[in-house]
Parts: sequence; structure tokens; C-alpha cells
Amino acid sequence: MNGIPGSGQSLGLDTLVRLQRGRPSAAAADGDRRHPVPEGMTTPLGCDAVAVPARLGPLVIPRLPRVGCVYADGTRWWWIVPSDSDYALSWPAPAHYSPGAPLPGAARLIHRSAGTVPYTPPIPLYLALCRVTGTTPEWSRPLSA
Repeated sequence: MNGIPGSGQSLGLDTLVRLQRGRPSAAAADGDRRHPVPEGMTTPLGCDAVAVPARLGPLVIPRLPRVGCVYADGTRWWWIVPSDSDYALSWPAPAHYSPGAPLPGAARLIHRSAGTVPYTPPIPLYLALCRVTGTTPEWSRPLSA
């Protein structure tokens, strides 16, 4: 792997992923924005978002042990999750994972986290989405030869 010239260090996959995610996305140019978290909340783990069609939102909520901040824009619900919650994980369709949590300007807060962080735990969210979409969790699928 190529390193940093003259430093004697190499760049790991985690570093390369974080560098790529730091670049502005095409979505930001289309009117999406990074949504501020509610006043008094902090994001010590960074912020990403998982969006699902609005019809699935009410089916997911009761399956979660803890719900963080959730935004809605009329067609989708957006759950705030810690950064890199897609690491080695493919979210089930029709969910869409958004690094940096760029949300449409029309998105409004519909559920506020009870604590000081806006996160919905990603693994329970992933499992709830698998359940409502009829998708087998990635780690339960047979390996292909």
C-alpha cells in the first residue's frame, strides 16, 4: 500500500475511508444539508443517517429498544446514527445510508432522543429494518463458494 511520501507511514483502509467521507458529496450540491442536532446535544462519534421510505418508519419504531433523533421530509424518515455505522455492513434495501448525515432542507425533527446524544443504536436499527423488509441479516446469509 502506498504511504505518506517521506513519512515512513502507510495509510490504512480506515484512514482512506475517512478521507473519502470528508469530501463534499454531490448530494450537498443538490440542496441537502448537514442537519444540526437539537440544542444541548453532542455528537462525540460523528453523525451519519439512515433513510427509509416514510411508510416503514412507524413499523421500525416499536422494534427499537432506544430511539435517537429521527427526521422526516414527507417521503423518508432519517435516523441519526454514529459515523461509520455502515462499516462492513450493507443496509437492507430500500434503506439508504448517508455518511455525514446530509438531510434534505425539508426534513424536520419528529422524534428527539431522550439523552444528550442523537443516536439510534445502529445494530438494533439494522435488525429492525431487516425484519420489516424481509431481509436476512448479512451475517446470517450463507457464504458463496
